Amino acid sequence: MITADAVTWSRSGRLIVDGVSLMVKQGETLGLLGPNGAGKSSLLRLLAGLRRPTDGTVLLEGRPLRDLRRRSVARRIAVVEQQANTALDLTVEETVGLGRIPHRGIWRGDDGADADAVERAMRQTGTWQLRGRDWRTLSGGEQQRVHIARALAQQPRELLFDEPTNHLDIRHQVELLALIRELPVTTVVTLHDLSLAGLFCDRLVVLCRGRVAAAGAPTEVLTPDLIAAVWEIDVQVSPDGAGPGRPTIHYLPPR
Repeated sequence: MITADAVTWSRSGRLIVDGVSLMVKQGETLGLLGPNGAGKSSLLRLLAGLRRPTDGTVLLEGRPLRDLRRRSVARRIAVVEQQANTALDLTVEETVGLGRIPHRGIWRGDDGADADAVERAMRQTGTWQLRGRDWRTLSGGEQQRVHIARALAQQPRELLFDEPTNHLDIRHQVELLALIRELPVTTVVTLHDLSLAGLFCDRLVVLCRGRVAAAGAPTEVLTPDLIAAVWEIDVQVSPDGAGPGRPTIHYLPPR
């Protein structure tokens, strides 16, 4: 369980995240939404321990993240960034194997546990058949799956995604979010697409100018009034359009 308690973060004198409090429940998929510049990616990095809050506290299982060793945090929390490029000349299997570094150190060779974790992660993500390929020859959707496999090879209990559907066509967006939702971990994902967020997330937190504008189940959060206030667009919402509790957003032309 990850908790943010009145977390604030500033950069170059500019307030980016402003007193955000939230709790990510064990096993759920939590979506972070908001317009560009709302603070989603910054909050995600704070939750992952990649940045330290200017004020407030991020807790992991009730313990302040700042008090935990970096390797302990890396074994618990994995992050998939928007641009998770691998510049090295590696096969897919070697790329996924990078996820084992927090468990074995850089200079120690693979052992049976590492090999088993890598294979299991690749089979979970449907990338096992790609294991001998050069990572750089893969499509965008395949690369994203490989990076998810690398994160799963860490054997995390919490998995954080920053805009994982960027640069993917709609089919691969849906396939990727379906995969994320089925993973046996606690998940936080930043998204731009409101309909996909409503379809795949258990709960949503909407940020606006660094603050929480709304939080709750998709049908509670994705309302025409809230969307108009935060994104300044008009929509119609079908509360159960994609199934019970799964709203569908219909965008209206500008007035």
